[in-house]
Amino acid sequence: SSLHKPTNTSITLLLMSTLKISDGVVKDEVLVLGLASTNSKGGIAIEAGDMAIDTKTILSQLVDMGATGKADEVTKLPGSHVRLLVFTGLGKKSANYTHETLRRAAGSASRALAGNSAATFSLPAKNLAEVAAVAEGAALGAYSFTEFRGSTKDDHKAPLKTITVHSKLAASSEAKAAVVRAAVIAKYTYLVRDLINTPPSHLTPDSFTKKLAAVVKSAGGAKSGLKIQIWDEKQLKTQGFGGIIGVGQGSANPPRLLHISYTPKGKAAKRYAFVGKGITFDTGGLALKPAAGMEAMKSDMSGAAAVSAAVIAIAELKLNVAIESWAPLAENMPSDTATRPSDIITIFGGKTVEVLNPDAEGRLVLADGLMKAQSSKNKLDGIIDVATLTGAQVIALGTRTSAVMTNNQEFSNDFLQVAAQCGEQFWPMPLPEELRASLDSPVADLANIGDRMGGMLVAGLFLKDFVNPELPWLHLDIAGPAYNEAKPHGYTPVGGTGIALRSLVTLA
Repeated sequence: SSLHKPTNTSITLLLMSTLKISDGVVKDEVLVLGLASTNSKGGIAIEAGDMAIDTKTILSQLVDMGATGKADEVTKLPGSHVRLLVFTGLGKKSANYTHETLRRAAGSASRALAGNSAATFSLPAKNLAEVAAVAEGAALGAYSFTEFRGSTKDDHKAPLKTITVHSKLAASSEAKAAVVRAAVIAKYTYLVRDLINTPPSHLTPDSFTKKLAAVVKSAGGAKSGLKIQIWDEKQLKTQGFGGIIGVGQGSANPPRLLHISYTPKGKAAKRYAFVGKGITFDTGGLALKPAAGMEAMKSDMSGAAAVSAAVIAIAELKLNVAIESWAPLAENMPSDTATRPSDIITIFGGKTVEVLNPDAEGRLVLADGLMKAQSSKNKLDGIIDVATLTGAQVIALGTRTSAVMTNNQEFSNDFLQVAAQCGEQFWPMPLPEELRASLDSPVADLANIGDRMGGMLVAGLFLKDFVNPELPWLHLDIAGPAYNEAKPHGYTPVGGTGIALRSLVTLA
């Protein structure tokens, strides 16, 4: 590497790591480099970015170790000038690696380096966007959740404390800004993950609002353009939020509605509303879910966490876009006060819904949130709801790809382009009009369930009923990708993933 004076910029992440960029001498004890596959016969090549490395001896050692360079593979070797050389798989060798390839490779290495104090990452990042991807991936991978461990807490290695991205672009103000942005993205992704991973014994609708109020305060509150408003169960009932009340009335933990708004200084270029499903635990209510797998229902507030954290991240980045986030929060429990199948509720604004299935509850709280968001005196340029809404989403698209439904193709195209840019997997799904008739009710304006086949699309059509046709709207069903029950991969841990936050912030 070059020997002139290094250039650094750093920002402290939320209780986790410090992220820096440098073009100077490597002072950390750990150096992370890329490793790529060159052919089907096991050929490999070291991808060291801007770092000058004597590869001949190292390559033979890597071959002896059985390294292949495949994605998610991390190989460690003792170094001569550093204590440890770490090689992270990039997959097939390329002249231009995708941003997501770099992001995942950095994340895999970062996860594998838990217990180390500091590491320098020198991956093949030639331009600003690629440097940003490496920074983001490394930061996102340095995450752990040990808040509720007692006697076993010390057995778990702490995440990597200091991350330095090595790049010849380090001196530029744009590179410094990119690293700051990556740190903010990681900081608020951690927040989303923490909220999802927190058990329902400790995360209720009320405690959710209190946690976010504390985060808003620490982010600067009104000085940063942030305002927060919370509706309690009495206000919700008085003001006609029948969806939130109907879902939450069976629980000892009463429902809430959380509103966080961000107004930039000067005239905002655009104004959007984000609405996130916030079911802090979903038993299915009187339509009780099977016991197997119900523990994952602590993640049913992932949408609310994503939209709430996104608006605070947008404020911290001082983006010139006004955002209003709405998080309808409830716990769906079976009891003598729970909503019964065939009960009729009135959504905010007056539309009535026959609740045929109390386990199709997310769309009920979202209906309230969507209607309230549109009642604002501020004209919206678009509205996006984010929800772990249907098991049908997982059946259709699996556990790593989320669905996008819309009433405005241009808005959807813009979002899909943004999602691809920041590495979140979304796929467009239709809203077939012929399925809408299945939501008709003989006694109310509509029912909360319709055809079982195409259930993800039917849920989208239900929500569409509560959106002004002239207002560009996106429905993001993140049911599978929000909570990782398989092995960790790339920068994604087991548990809450933080899906949708990056796309929402990048869109802004």
